[in-house]
Amino acid sequence: MTDEQVERFFATLAAANPQPVSELEFSSVFELLAAVLLSAQATDVSVNKATRALFAVADTPQRMLALGVEGLEPYIRTIGLYRTKARNLIATCQLLIERHGGEVPRCLEALQALPGVGRKTANVVLNVAFGEPTFAVDTHVFRVSNRTGLAPGRTPLEVELGLQRRVPERYRADAHHWLILHGRYVCVARRPLCESCSVADCCDHASTTNAHLQ
Repeated sequence: MTDEQVERFFATLAAANPQPVSELEFSSVFELLAAVLLSAQATDVSVNKATRALFAVADTPQRMLALGVEGLEPYIRTIGLYRTKARNLIATCQLLIERHGGEVPRCLEALQALPGVGRKTANVVLNVAFGEPTFAVDTHVFRVSNRTGLAPGRTPLEVELGLQRRVPERYRADAHHWLILHGRYVCVARRPLCESCSVADCCDHASTTNAHLQ
């Protein structure tokens, strides 16, 4: 993908969806952090179903901690790896209270020091809650970045660094949302919907596919 194609790629996605938002439901920075932590290897739909009831009773670190692991588990039982996630979320609440006065820190290193919070989760929180121009590389962003030729890499970190180099500054705040949504609904894993893709003319994969068909 050339620099001109990168510009056209994001301009097209931006025109179609000028203000992309996370599909996770939350009403505070803490709820966002909890939802993203729970969403690892799970769908946003399944997380939203669980957190609607959970956040009604535990919408702060203090209230979540008061539930304890045994009190939290029934709320998130429908989410994959719920036992591990319950332990991590309760431990994270403990650290938020002890180290950060019950507030979610606005720092990559401090976020990554929380149990169950990896680089991707930290980048989501920094981007969505605080407006930082970070790139959270989930499975969709990883696939789209590699398949299109936007930012190829063997690891999520390689892709993230590639996106930092290639995405024009004016698109950075929303880029990870556009890439997630594109991967979730158009550039899907098994058979990408190239025939109905608005950015196929910018994409290395689509151009190769079209060449084979001609």
